[in-house]
Amino acid sequence: MTALGAAAQPPLPIGRRRRFLPKPKETGKSFLFTFIVVIVLATFLSPILRSVFVSLKTPEQVGQLDAPQYPAVLQTFDYQGKTYDVYDVPIEGGLKPLALVKKGRESSQFVDPSNAAAGLITWQGSWRSLDRSWTFSPEWSNYATVWDQIDYPRLLFNTAALALIGMVGTILSCTLVAYGFARFRFPGRGLLFTILIATIFLPYAVTIIPTYTFFLKLGWVGTWLPLLVPTFFANAYDVFLLRQYLLTIPREMDEAASIDGAGPVRTLVSVIVPQAWPAIIAVAIFHVVYAWNDFLAPLIYLSTKPELQPLAVGLAHFNTLHYRNQAFIQAGTLMTMIIPVLIFLVFQRFFTRGIVISGVEK
Repeated sequence: MTALGAAAQPPLPIGRRRRFLPKPKETGKSFLFTFIVVIVLATFLSPILRSVFVSLKTPEQVGQLDAPQYPAVLQTFDYQGKTYDVYDVPIEGGLKPLALVKKGRESSQFVDPSNAAAGLITWQGSWRSLDRSWTFSPEWSNYATVWDQIDYPRLLFNTAALALIGMVGTILSCTLVAYGFARFRFPGRGLLFTILIATIFLPYAVTIIPTYTFFLKLGWVGTWLPLLVPTFFANAYDVFLLRQYLLTIPREMDEAASIDGAGPVRTLVSVIVPQAWPAIIAVAIFHVVYAWNDFLAPLIYLSTKPELQPLAVGLAHFNTLHYRNQAFIQAGTLMTMIIPVLIFLVFQRFFTRGIVISGVEK
């Protein structure tokens, strides 16, 4: 059929075209699902939104019980050389911000800040029953103050160095161990893998004292070595995740590489790793987020070395000094969170794919 003949065909009847339109019941279900997702997401993000608002407040607003939730300052107005407080006064037409010029028991005099030339306005009632007027005013200088007081660039460098070096060690060691368990058959493989997985159930609190004593004898306390060297010896969780992913890669590809003359190492580098990037990126994100939020281990080994401490420890010390000012605490917390959140958003597709596929074994 020619293009002209196809174009000359009559349009579909109205009855047939209606079959492709979404049914009202399906539209209602889709709207309900979207509405529920939005509500759940808003509930989940509400603490973060509150932290953002608190971080932009002044210390005076944080200490006031009747202050609004958003960052604001008490409104004032200069009239005839003096500064007066502004109140929300109920007059005709609703509440209006007026500056209290003369206080009285039964009546008070106000002036309208937007029209001071109109003179004084007498209002009948007790001025003590009125609420102060607030104006939106975010205190962005809180972030600059926190940046300077906790020496944020130094702490950020320490945290990034610990996270990135540990990530390299974790990827190298866990990939090699997972490759061995997934591709090679040797006596005791099942028993060794069971023992490795069993270490997940060993509480960290049980190993703190023996591990600290061991590193103390080596003279590593007060350095980054206790935090970095163990990452080059693999861990059970990441090995299990990578092994499950490697099992989904067909063995025929290993055999094809072997026929071409590739050894085990060349097969790993040229065949396995290029196909395992989703799982490797997932492991990398896991480690970076864990190292970024790790507090106990750096506190134990770096308590005498403030210049080597990461953000988690430095922020904890900062919070003890400014426990009365919640704005500073929330500003420091948000500054610490921003980089892991950006990393997750950038690599979200690889992270989700690696988690989903690694849990399914062919």
